[in-house]
Amino acid sequence: MLQISQGAVSRAQKVVLYGVEGIGKSTLASQTPDPLFIDVEGGTTQLSVKRTQTPNTWQELLDIVQAVAQTPACCETLVIDTADWAEPLCVDYVCAKNNKKSIEDFGYGKGYTYLAEEFKNLLSRCDQVIQSGKHVLILAHARQRKVELPDEMGAYDAWGLKLSKNVAPILKEWADALLFANYKTYVIDDGNGKRKAQGARRVIYANHAAVWDAKNRHGLPDEMDMTYANIAPIFGQARPAPVQAQAPAEAAPAGTLDDETLKKLEHMMAQAGIEDNELRSFVAAKGHFPFDLPISEYPQKYADEFLMPNWDRIADMIIADPNHLPF
Repeated sequence: MLQISQGAVSRAQKVVLYGVEGIGKSTLASQTPDPLFIDVEGGTTQLSVKRTQTPNTWQELLDIVQAVAQTPACCETLVIDTADWAEPLCVDYVCAKNNKKSIEDFGYGKGYTYLAEEFKNLLSRCDQVIQSGKHVLILAHARQRKVELPDEMGAYDAWGLKLSKNVAPILKEWADALLFANYKTYVIDDGNGKRKAQGARRVIYANHAAVWDAKNRHGLPDEMDMTYANIAPIFGQARPAPVQAQAPAEAAPAGTLDDETLKKLEHMMAQAGIEDNELRSFVAAKGHFPFDLPISEYPQKYADEFLMPNWDRIADMIIADPNHLPF
C-alpha cells in the first residue's frame, strides 16, 4: 500500500568539514554535541575529548563505526578524524584482498574503482550511526587542484578534498553539509599610499564557488567566522545572537576615547585577562580598524555602541577561541 508523508523530516546530520593544515578542524569538532573521536590521524592529543581505540586497519575502522551505531549512549556526534588518513587503510585492504602490492598494480585505474567501492562500506556504516540518532562529522584536509574548462581559455586552482579522484565525489555526495575552512587575508592601507596584508582570519565557506567545493541545506551564509556558534544549526542547536558584525556606521576617527571610558575598558580587559594586542587583533579581524591603531584612539561612539554593550560576548570569544586572532 502506498504511504505518503509530508513536511520536513528531522534526523541526525552527515557533515564533512575540510580545511587547510592546522586551521583547527579538530578543535571545532570538539564543540559539537557530545563528540566521540575516531582519531585515525592522532591529531587530538591536546584536546580533552572522548576517543575510541585507534584503528590500525580498515576492518578495525569499520568495526569501530559499527560498534558506535550499536551503542546507544556512547555519544551524540561521531567524529572521524580524518578521511584522508583513513583512505590509506582502505588502500592497504583493497591491495591485500586482491594480492596486489600497490593500487597502481591493478592497471587502467581499476584499483581506484575498487577503492571507491570499498570506501562506500565506511559510509554505509556511518549511515547506521545516523539511523541510531547520532550525527556523523568527517574531517579531512584540503588541497588545491588545477581546473581546466574545455570551453574556456586557461585554467585555475580550486580547493577540494585531499582524497583520490574516485573517493572524493562519493564523500561529497554523501554529506548533507560540506564545509570548507580556510584563512582569509585582508588588506589595509598602511597610511603611505601602499596596501599590505595585515593578517588572516579563519572562515568557513558553506556554499559552492568556482574555487572551492561546499554545500549545505541549512541556509547558512556563503562565508562566516570559523566558530561553532555559526554551524550550530546543522546539529539542531540554536545559534546564539551574534555580536554586532560591523562598527557603528557613523563611527569616525574623530572623537577618540575619553579618559573615563579608556580606564573602564582597561579595567575590564584586566579582569578578563585580555591583553591590549588581543583586543586590537579582534577588532582588526572584524575589519573595524587596523591592528596598528591604539585602543586609546578608537572612536568614542565605537566604544559606546559596540565594545562596552557587547563586552561579555567579545571577551568570551577572545578567551574561548584565541586561534581566531590573526596576529
